[in-house]
Amino acid sequence: MAKIFFYGGAKSVTGANYLFTTKKHRVLVDCGLFQGSHFCEPINHEPFQYDPKTIDCIFLTHSHLDHIGRVAKLVKDGFSGKIYSTSATLDFTYISLLDAAHLLKEDEKRHKEILFDEHDIEKTKKLFVPVDYGTEIPLSKDFSFILHDAGHILGSAFVEIKYKEGDKDRTIVFSGDLGNSPSPLLNDTEKLVNADYLLVESAYGDRLHNDILKRQDLLEDAIEDTFKEGGVLLIPSFAMERTQELLYELNALVEEKRVPKIPVFVDGPLAIRMTEIFKKHPEFYNEKAAGVVKSGDEIFNFPGLHFTMTSSESKKINDVPAPKIIIAGSGMLNGGRIGFHLIRYLSDKKSTLLFVGYQVAGSLGRRILEGEKEVFVLGGRVKVNCNIKKIEGYSAHADRKAILNWIGPMRHRLKKVFVVQGEDNAANSLACGIIDEIGVDAIAPELSKSETLD
Repeated sequence: MAKIFFYGGAKSVTGANYLFTTKKHRVLVDCGLFQGSHFCEPINHEPFQYDPKTIDCIFLTHSHLDHIGRVAKLVKDGFSGKIYSTSATLDFTYISLLDAAHLLKEDEKRHKEILFDEHDIEKTKKLFVPVDYGTEIPLSKDFSFILHDAGHILGSAFVEIKYKEGDKDRTIVFSGDLGNSPSPLLNDTEKLVNADYLLVESAYGDRLHNDILKRQDLLEDAIEDTFKEGGVLLIPSFAMERTQELLYELNALVEEKRVPKIPVFVDGPLAIRMTEIFKKHPEFYNEKAAGVVKSGDEIFNFPGLHFTMTSSESKKINDVPAPKIIIAGSGMLNGGRIGFHLIRYLSDKKSTLLFVGYQVAGSLGRRILEGEKEVFVLGGRVKVNCNIKKIEGYSAHADRKAILNWIGPMRHRLKKVFVVQGEDNAANSLACGIIDEIGVDAIAPELSKSETLD
């Protein structure tokens, strides 16, 4: 009997980690960090609930840390199989793990051991196997997989696994994270019809994105308001995808002269390295973005844009008078250079803190969004006096309606849907929606539990 084990991502947005077993195969889909108020929660240091040496291979849906952040630990603990994903995801994963290893050195103070180091990452990289979208890869005569474009971030995929159960052909799909289409840079999420079982994300399973088609206009408004006030527009942004989407749209706003001249700083080495990988992989762009590049436009460069790689360059941003825009990591305010800018500008009534990404429960970003007026930043108290804004249209996640529309074409064959990668309310709400609106059995599984497939 085939079984799924939910070792992460159950009733939680982070820590995605699913073990799928058949009579002959044991494969993993994703192996991410659990994140919340800390960059790395204590649960990440616990032993895996399976023996990494017994795993045949792992499929990585995309390169966000909550999906790839423990892969090097898996290798450290004995995994030696192949790691399959798209070429862009594997490039991003390598850079992300190196950056995470640097941040995880702080864990030695709290946990007395580090999760993984550069040596483990280099061993991990040797196991990488790039796979193109739509190519069926057989692992045996009774087991194969195909990666499809998820439209979430550059190179993201959902995984279709075909296997035999006795004399019957079966298909199970792992959604990874689904994209918030249409995207400025990416193709729309690919549709699928034939699946017997589905694991689907639910980060926004209980809500809708109201401003997806207005996001550039809302960004323009935020820039103009900050310019008039003479303040700083501070945008905490994930180094991958969100930063590049912002640069793409800022490039358009500048070239079309829709915003006043204002210096823009991308403050962080990781975001800069990620932007270089974006430049390396235009084959993953949508037709419009690819056409802009072919026309000779540098979509990640425009007058007034500055990349600050070193800490000394970062400090010099303070010398530039307002108004100005600072894009810095991390996206949920739980690390990176954003902290230094928060200390300086969070209490400034003329400035604006603009959120363009999901804020997980317990994170500093979530607490500020929920109205906290005084917060701890880098060990000190800071009053929250600046303007707080959020543009949900920049979310890289599909909302409730988009998820249900994506599942809809599979309804005639689907036997069961497992709703994962969402907080409790979002996961349960989406499961109810799947039952009521699509007519397919659905549950939000518990962490560390398993399900047997017929």
